[in-house]
Amino acid sequence: MTTLYVLDIPENHDIAAVADKDPSVVVDHVGPYFRIVSDDDIVIDRRATGCRHAVWYSSVAGLHESRITQWDKDAMRVVGA
Repeated sequence: MTTLYVLDIPENHDIAAVADKDPSVVVDHVGPYFRIVSDDDIVIDRRATGCRHAVWYSSVAGLHESRITQWDKDAMRVVGA
């Protein structure tokens, strides 16, 4: 299971919304965080989120048994460990 946590603040809402469009991804809440979970890789297109680089590169609050294999100006890819 691939799990990404993003703080639930207005700047990060579009990240969660774009992730939630993927039918293999489930987005819910744990405390003040969006929990983004999938049995597959989680791939989020930065341009689709509309995030500026400063928000994009500060959006990850945590991972659970997962690792980031791509986090650049184009996309973020999180894979299960």
